[in-house]
Amino acid sequence: MANNTARMDLRSINTIVLAGGIILALSFGARSVFGGVVEPISNDLFGGRIEVFSLSIAIQNLVWGLAQPAFGMIADRYGDRRALSLGLLCYAAGLGVSIVGTTPLAQHLGAGLLVGMGISGTAFGVVLAVIGRAAPVEKRGLYLGIASALGSVGQVVMPLLASWLTAHFDWQITMLVIAATLLPMALCIPLLRVDAPAGEHGRSVADDETVPLLQTVAEAFRHPSYVFLTAGFFVCGYHLAFITAHLPNYVQNFCSGTGMTPEELRAFGLQALSVVGFANIIGTLLATHLGSIFPKPYVLAAIYALRAVVIVAFISQPMSPTSIMLFAFGMGVLWLSTVPLTSALVLTMFGPRAMGTLFGFVFLSHQLGSFVGVWMAGAWFDWYANYDLIWQSSIVLGVLSAVVHLLVRERAAPPALQPG
Repeated sequence: MANNTARMDLRSINTIVLAGGIILALSFGARSVFGGVVEPISNDLFGGRIEVFSLSIAIQNLVWGLAQPAFGMIADRYGDRRALSLGLLCYAAGLGVSIVGTTPLAQHLGAGLLVGMGISGTAFGVVLAVIGRAAPVEKRGLYLGIASALGSVGQVVMPLLASWLTAHFDWQITMLVIAATLLPMALCIPLLRVDAPAGEHGRSVADDETVPLLQTVAEAFRHPSYVFLTAGFFVCGYHLAFITAHLPNYVQNFCSGTGMTPEELRAFGLQALSVVGFANIIGTLLATHLGSIFPKPYVLAAIYALRAVVIVAFISQPMSPTSIMLFAFGMGVLWLSTVPLTSALVLTMFGPRAMGTLFGFVFLSHQLGSFVGVWMAGAWFDWYANYDLIWQSSIVLGVLSAVVHLLVRERAAPPALQPG
């Protein structure tokens, strides 16, 4: 009987991880194509000024972060599947508004506000919280890493699909096809069901109505390691959002001597983002393994330091198709490998009961960095026709984040700060 129960539990966890990975893949895959339509949308609607749509993407990233704690609270209090369903509805509505919108306000509302809320409800904050509650304590890091790696598959496939679509169709058709790829989420969401076993602190995980969530958040921010982790994650968002939104435009404008047309160069930039997604699968699994051997804060510090090294190597040499792909692979290995380690540290500090809420606030910092990186890059490019300051600031921030993560301690918060 015990063996049968164990097999059923394993089957249930595997189903949750697979369904969660598919949701992450679709959510992040759809998001990754926005960099490929910045230039077509800007030319078609805004006279070639990329700052306008860059602001829409920046709003998307900011709202993703601002809404993450709210979606975490909805998941913790009313159920994960309700939060995911609401996120899917927002995502689809946002893409729809973006497809038909012709004004800056429409794009800020669709691609910005609504898509940002959609990503928030279907991305790491909610999905990893479900997996964290479902997985046994000794294998949480492994399952979080597997789900994160599966999520990278979307970033491999979607940019390739978008590069083909933009070469043959206009940006509205491209966005319509990408919107249709979200439909399988509706089949996966019902599978993210976690029974309510007794929590680590002796209460039911489902007993959320008695949880003082705001008090839990306030107490978490009194814990120095949580604050350091939150501050360091700002840099991850800055790096990822800037590169995702602007690499195709950077390649199109500064990769010379290839014989490619501007459209082909932009498509090549999207293909580079696909390489980022592929390399991220390797990097996430590798980082998860290293995090089981070495202290996770040290692994995170190494990741941020290596990002700075990769960027220095990239911008210090003449850009070519080979250097772009090498950069994409190197940065991809270091891409979302921070997420399972960061979420595992939150679980170590506070346990799984308020994971959605507490990781939501950590991720808010990530998205504040995303807002700054995306918008500032677009504004700087319009003003000075280059990305020099953004690359240089990415290097400095990578080093600072490495130092900050060395201050994080991988242990449970003091009992007075524990939720419940």
